[in-house]
Amino acid sequence: MTDAHRAPHDGAQIAATADVDERATVGSGTRVWHLAQVREQASVGRNCVIGRGAYVGPGVRLGDNVKLQNHALVYEPAELADGVFVGPAAVLTNDEYPRSVTPEGRLKSGDDWTAVGVVVGEGAAIGARAVCVAPVSIGRWALIAAGAVVTREVPDFALMVGVPARRVGWVGRAGAPLVAKDDGRWVCPRTGAEYREDEGRLTELPAA
Repeated sequence: MTDAHRAPHDGAQIAATADVDERATVGSGTRVWHLAQVREQASVGRNCVIGRGAYVGPGVRLGDNVKLQNHALVYEPAELADGVFVGPAAVLTNDEYPRSVTPEGRLKSGDDWTAVGVVVGEGAAIGARAVCVAPVSIGRWALIAAGAVVTREVPDFALMVGVPARRVGWVGRAGAPLVAKDDGRWVCPRTGAEYREDEGRLTELPAA
């Protein structure tokens, strides 16, 4: 560990220029890079990467092996499961009806609105500059394309593109688009793993 880093949070490596609240929890092996901010009561799991300028809001929950790329913004009360990837400058919002002021013109305070969160399932990936508009859930191993705007629930393994985001296919755990076979089956071109589609949902089939 260089002089530019310190480790006050259970074996984490935290850049001297990062702002990690003493009330946050940061797991062993996690790296928090320059100018990142982790707010009070946030929980960051083990072996995560919090990129330069990334933001983790108060009370946000990140699982193990999560990657937030540079300038990703994760607002409370978001919950990210193990292995989630959030690309550069992606945003997970928390205000369903945003306004700076009340109907009377008074600057809003924390008591004037209720934060709602984005929930991201295990292994899912959110591309660069994508926006996930809370409240919304993103399923396990789903892939949100760069620049997409997610406004509704995303099923497991879905490949989502566009504004607003729509499903254009399926992806497997390796992230590659699945190839359709017969009888509603899909196969991963990288791993050979097979999946079955039924009523707009995809499930993994047991290995042969």
